Amino acid sequence: MKQSFLTIVLCSAFGLLGPTGGALADSIRRYDCTIDGTDREPVGDRNGHIIVSLQYTCHIADGLLRDAGITSISVSEWDSEKGRYLASLDVHRALEGYAVGQLVEGDGSSVMEDNRAAGIAATGKTVFKFASGSLAALSGKTVKFTTKPVGFRRFEMEFADWPEATQPK
Repeated sequence: MKQSFLTIVLCSAFGLLGPTGGALADSIRRYDCTIDGTDREPVGDRNGHIIVSLQYTCHIADGLLRDAGITSISVSEWDSEKGRYLASLDVHRALEGYAVGQLVEGDGSSVMEDNRAAGIAATGKTVFKFASGSLAALSGKTVKFTTKPVGFRRFEMEFADWPEATQPK
């Protein structure tokens, strides 16, 4: 009896999600991210020229995969308010799946609010060097990313061109 009830509830839930599946067809995946650690080292050749290493973790912002996440380390070179990403390695995890993304290219700029730094906005591309399980469709794929600050030590990251096969159905 309990199994029948659970089956009916799950089928009903997936039936209700069916019409909203089209909203995911735009191949966008959004994450809420927290900066876990950062290190800034002056290069020493001119004012404002620094190397920044950043460790962060992210979780899916909403939806069925809200438990999926990313652990990452990123290294960038900054000349005052403008930055260029030199390297980044992301480990993506989801229910029954893992993927490893590597930075292809990326640029950033400081975002100012009320005459003070509020965070960093960035854009770039990541290629998935490894993917398995539920994230296998990412293997070899390149996706675009953007970031924007949303609070102290927090930012939102959005991936475009996310393969549809890895979207929840």
